[in-house]
Amino acid sequence: QTSSPTCQHAGRRHHTTRGITHLLAKPSKKSKSKSGGGFGSSAGGFGSKKKSSSAPADPSKVRSVSGYTGSGTKVLADAANSFDRIRKLHGKDSTTDVYVRSPLNDESTFWFVGKVIRMVEGGEGDDELVGSVHPSEEEAMLSQKRLILEYAKNQLRPQNMGGPYAKGLELWSAPGDSEMDVVQNKVTLVPVTGSSRDLREGFNVKDVGYNPEIYVGEEKEKGGLRVVRDAEGRPVKPVFDIN
Repeated sequence: QTSSPTCQHAGRRHHTTRGITHLLAKPSKKSKSKSGGGFGSSAGGFGSKKKSSSAPADPSKVRSVSGYTGSGTKVLADAANSFDRIRKLHGKDSTTDVYVRSPLNDESTFWFVGKVIRMVEGGEGDDELVGSVHPSEEEAMLSQKRLILEYAKNQLRPQNMGGPYAKGLELWSAPGDSEMDVVQNKVTLVPVTGSSRDLREGFNVKDVGYNPEIYVGEEKEKGGLRVVRDAEGRPVKPVFDIN
């Protein structure tokens, strides 16, 4: 069930791009191996090159990590840079917290995996909009869904979301910066449905960003923020306060 790290780390959630780049640093050419499977490899790691029968994603609409070796590092850094830029313009109101559920691992556990952000109408930064429409909350999630899930299962928590548990991963959302309220069972998580085909014609992925969760210290082994919810994302226990 919900563990102690849930409460201890609920307030520490914004990471710098420098930290993200260091975490996902591309391995040197000397370290490459035909049998490897790590980040940027050709054997199925994060950002690896994979064969696909589907048409390539439109890079102006979707942040994708497959297609060429080492793509994950740059795409994740771009997403984090966009997050920082938009956050300075629009703040909390344009932010959405992101959780992932792995039904094959544990149907009741929802892991916090970071935050997405989007350009919103009004205020500062309207002249910085790249697309012709302001992204919806759903578009901010769907356009980065592949990136978020690949990062979650290969880098953040492979023990619970990778390997045999990788199939059927689900994205769920909560209001921006609501980690503490989620932990206190005050918030119902909302499932993210749809696909990149639902993105509007005028949408551009540069108008959204993603700030990935990064584990530090004992979180790397024990895991970080996760909460227990029912199949509809509702709290299964009463609201409580944290002193």
